[in-house]
This record gives sequence, structure tokens and C-alpha cells, in this order.
Amino acid sequence: MGDAPWDVKLFVRHPDDDPACSCPAEEFLNQIPDSVATDFIAIIDDVAAAPPPRFSGGGHWEAMHGAMRGFYEARVTGPQRRQYRLFCILERSAPGLDGPTIVLICGLEKKHREVFSESDYAWVRRLGAEYRSRVPRSVG
Repeated sequence: MGDAPWDVKLFVRHPDDDPACSCPAEEFLNQIPDSVATDFIAIIDDVAAAPPPRFSGGGHWEAMHGAMRGFYEARVTGPQRRQYRLFCILERSAPGLDGPTIVLICGLEKKHREVFSESDYAWVRRLGAEYRSRVPRSVG
């Protein structure tokens, strides 16, 4: 199982937390330029196939640190050097998952040389905590 490709799933909000059962990562991927979404899909596919513990990010896949520890981000630079980030959680095993899985949580975008605010990162952490609170995991 160590070298087998990982599965990829989308975090789906539970009806108790969001009656619409939204999927923040899917919404993000649907609203960004198609070329950027295609790049994200290619990165995630490459990470899943490597699998993640062996993937060399090359600046496109990075483990996060500090308050964001436990998250990974896929990074794409789009038109006008706009920066796009897709935040993910790696799960080796969890109820509701069939095995090692990359879970796409949500995404953010910013202008070149801007930084995300603490409230941006807090939103990502809240969604991650919501995802981790569900047994079985809420994915689609």
C-alpha cells in the first residue's frame, strides 16, 4: 500500500454545518480560470500518483507550517500573475475513506505579492476542523 496511488476526495460540508451541503473546493475550482483549474487537477493527480510522502513539490505542492500545520497547499500562478492556492489534508486512514486520501478542502486567490490575511487562514482552519470533526468523514 506504501507506493499505491492515493485517492482524491472533495470535502462536502455536513447539513448540520451548512444546509446547502456546499463543497468549498469544488466551488473554488469552478470559479477560477479554466487553465488554473486544469493545472490544479494535474498537480493533485501527480501528488496522488507519487504518492504524497514521495512527491517532490517543486513549489507547486507544499506542507504548511505554524498555525496551518496539517494542511498542504497546491500552488498555481494564473493570468496577471494572480496567485491561487488549493488547501488539502492528507488522510492515511479515516472512517468513511477507503484508504490513503488527499482531501481537497477549499481554495483562495490573491494578487501577486499580497499575503492572505489571518482571517483567510482562520476560514481554512475552520473548514478543516469541521471536516475532521465528522465520523465518518464528509466527502464526495
